Amino acid sequence: MKLNYQIQGSGQPMVLMHGMFGSLSNLGLVARALMDRYQVIAVDMRNHGESPHSMTMDYPCMADDIVELLDDLNIPQAHLLGHSMGGKVGMQVALNQPKRVSKLIVADIAPVDYKPDRHGGVLTGLSALAKARPTTRQRADQLLAEHVEEAGVRAFLLKNLLRAEDGHFDLRLYLEGILANYYDTLTLAPTGNPFSGPTLFIKGADSAYIQDKHRTEVMRLFPNAELKIIANAGHWLHAEKPDTFNRIVHNFLDDNDH
Repeated sequence: MKLNYQIQGSGQPMVLMHGMFGSLSNLGLVARALMDRYQVIAVDMRNHGESPHSMTMDYPCMADDIVELLDDLNIPQAHLLGHSMGGKVGMQVALNQPKRVSKLIVADIAPVDYKPDRHGGVLTGLSALAKARPTTRQRADQLLAEHVEEAGVRAFLLKNLLRAEDGHFDLRLYLEGILANYYDTLTLAPTGNPFSGPTLFIKGADSAYIQDKHRTEVMRLFPNAELKIIANAGHWLHAEKPDTFNRIVHNFLDDNDH
């Protein structure tokens, strides 16, 4: 699948992969912090943003999407940075195709199975939004608010609004493809042979996505992994504490970089 992408800067290639319901713009602050020293390639994952739609959506195929993009750009090896779902995709690439990955950075997700109820309200709200096709952003927010309490989460989700020619709002997301896979394949852990390359997990201290009980599996699959924790940050750590997040990323990349 030919993913939509945006390239900024020059230097060693660095692929940025967003999380569920996001798009390449979500990691914009990270891209701007890296583009002075790296060729930053921000992607829309399949069924997100302006990338193609598919009813097939699991971590192996999304990892293949990234490898195909690297092939198309004639990039033999790149750093990978992924948040949440994008972090699982990055892990899957490293476990499947270790020679394509220089360094791996995983933001607030672990290589484990997750219960599928974390986004239940979001999926219900987005489905209601897609069905209603509101004509104003205010109405769209009202529809979402019936299912999603946090204003910040709603603002993030509403970035997916796209005005159609008839004046109504549709979603950039291919919700049908996400819903078809969300409750099974998208909750699963990435699998494969251990990746021995440099790996950094970054956790928001207030987030429960990375827990102490995950350490054994992290070290089994990523024996060269380290963990950094950002205080007073939740799951959206790269947006909540951008300066701290970007400094941690820079320090990790600078360490014996080549």
